[in-house]
Amino acid sequence: MFTTTARRKRARTVLALLGAALLGMGTPVATAQSSGITEVSYFGSNPGNLRMHQYVPAGLPDNRPVVVAMHGCSQNGPDYGTNSGWVETADQHDFALVLPGQRSSNNYNGCFNWFSSADTTRGWGEVASVRSMVGHILSTTNADPSRVYVTGLSAGGAMTAAMLATYPDTFAAGGIVAGIPYRCATTTYEAYGCMNPGEDRTPSEWGDLVRSATTHTGPWPTVSVWHGDADYTVAVANQRELVEQWTNVHGTDATADSTGTVAGYPHATYTDQSGRAVVETVTVTGMGHGQPIDPGTGPQQCGHTASYQLDVDVCAAAHLSGSWGLS
Repeated sequence: MFTTTARRKRARTVLALLGAALLGMGTPVATAQSSGITEVSYFGSNPGNLRMHQYVPAGLPDNRPVVVAMHGCSQNGPDYGTNSGWVETADQHDFALVLPGQRSSNNYNGCFNWFSSADTTRGWGEVASVRSMVGHILSTTNADPSRVYVTGLSAGGAMTAAMLATYPDTFAAGGIVAGIPYRCATTTYEAYGCMNPGEDRTPSEWGDLVRSATTHTGPWPTVSVWHGDADYTVAVANQRELVEQWTNVHGTDATADSTGTVAGYPHATYTDQSGRAVVETVTVTGMGHGQPIDPGTGPQQCGHTASYQLDVDVCAAAHLSGSWGLS
């Protein structure tokens, strides 16, 4: 574990040498941020030294849901929230939005440290900081604590898996976009193999990593896994391994119980013994590394084209908000 300041400095030095190759995120495209996004300078305990932005629609009623949306490398919270479509979806469906942000002092490329044990252990580091953000917005907006959701892209997707594993008592569901299973890597060196070609482990091995993260025994969050099948930065094999991890946690198998399409793309659903859908996948054929968006004004459209925000005629934020019943 990176449990000392010296080890954290060495890890940051390694990441600086790796450059922008880590998770393949390049120079961000400057975009107009929603004027309603605000930064929260103090939100409670912050052992991971993260930034917090939030978006709260005007006149938001009490007992509405909360969505945590986490950016990829070289991105930031406000731009990701705006370009991914989550801000406009929050306006449409009346829920509060938390946008965690990384600092370059923690990670040279602005990546969440999904491969660091110190940042993916309950009560420690970055996962604990994000949990503090959730606690803050629950208290300041009188939101519904039983309807808290988390999602993210790339490093944010990998961190989404970490949040679901370390705080399963906080989140009702999660949406992992181009992400990686929890605890696939615990060092920077291991992160590369997890990204591509991916780690092939048994469902029980993956599931044990989640179960060992807490003393939680259930119910577990449901999980939606989105991936482009032409993603050569984070291999699509990670989608299969995420399915194996989370179906095993839910006590079912990794054989789809139903298949169909979402906006014409392959969609599979995995149910538990009661017939409840606990895991789903959407495989965006022909899409590389990025967030699926569909700019426009239709009820299922959202997002704005930018770096790693890919117009593929389906908006993941709109689908997730619908499947989570946020409207």
